[in-house]
Amino acid sequence: MTPHAPGLGDALRAAGRPLLVPYVTGGITADWTDLLLAYQEGGADAIEVGLPFSDPMLDGPTIQEASDRALARGATVDSILADIAGTPLRVPIVVMTYANIILRAGIAALAAAGVSGLIVPDLPLDESAGLEAEAAAAGIDLVLLAAPSTPDDRLRLIGARSRGFVYAISVMGTTGERTTLAASAATLAARVRAVTDLPVVIGFGVSTPAQAAEAGRAGDGAVIASALMRRVLDGATAGALGADVAAYRAALDLGVSPGTPHAEISGHRG
Repeated sequence: MTPHAPGLGDALRAAGRPLLVPYVTGGITADWTDLLLAYQEGGADAIEVGLPFSDPMLDGPTIQEASDRALARGATVDSILADIAGTPLRVPIVVMTYANIILRAGIAALAAAGVSGLIVPDLPLDESAGLEAEAAAAGIDLVLLAAPSTPDDRLRLIGARSRGFVYAISVMGTTGERTTLAASAATLAARVRAVTDLPVVIGFGVSTPAQAAEAGRAGDGAVIASALMRRVLDGATAGALGADVAAYRAALDLGVSPGTPHAEISGHRG
């Protein structure tokens, strides 16, 4: 692995704060790696990079539009990984993509680019053992997902076999901006925590700093994806996105949205 990429599990354990994992679709703009640097300076603990796919079954309209834009620009797995390898980062990169792409690209290519973690949402747990072993041998943590519908016996397996963190899907359905954090997020986070010591990071629909703070109280942090990609699609600069990430960072650290009086802060484990 390239020297700039710390191990995912080690980095998250060392963070000592609620975890912030902002997302970017690789290749979405010509200068998309500026977003990686802006996220890092804004307080990200890890950054999720989506490899664009023409049929992203778990992604809602915003991430689909972001993938379409990246593909229209000519972004490829090779070009995105080369960009990652050439960007000086202190935080780990977690690639999110679908099984067809990762099986074609290969784990070795991710490791050579300095990728620290991998999420493959359409890979069934029953068929993941081979990829788990290959990723582990390459020093890449395979992050598994848990959903509100996941039964207890499978949840225990996910807790035992996931590496780095467990990605808790807040609501059944696809990714996308939402006005509130689903009540199922806290219930799921509690269930996952009962079966693993790994951090539980909540994603799918975490759209505002207040919702991120709620996710940080319910679990151990938040993935912010569609809300940030909507800003990029609407023309926001890397500097503006860095400020957005800093606002999520502040909310997570306080346990509430920025501007709430300190007397109202409660319930955050830190």
